[in-house]
Amino acid sequence: MSKKEIKYQLDPTNKYLNDLKLAKKQGKNLDKLDEIVDILAAGKQLESKYKDHKLNGKYQGYRECHIEADWLLIYKKFDNILVLILLRTGSHSELF
Repeated sequence: MSKKEIKYQLDPTNKYLNDLKLAKKQGKNLDKLDEIVDILAAGKQLESKYKDHKLNGKYQGYRECHIEADWLLIYKKFDNILVLILLRTGSHSELF
């Protein structure tokens, strides 16, 4: 992605970075995750195949999308300061 396509500054949490290491160990295709993060960082809407939706409960205010059937990304966008927080990534059982 070129610099001019980036609208949001990425702010990955420490937990997300640990989840990322685990995903790599599990043999996940991190290019798929990178593609979704690039789309979100550019301020674009995800295609419906990613099942992007709001979360409730302890993740209220965050959104979740499906990288694969049981591989998720939990994130939050702050439009006023143009920051994209990458909170967690992993399977349903790892995250909930």
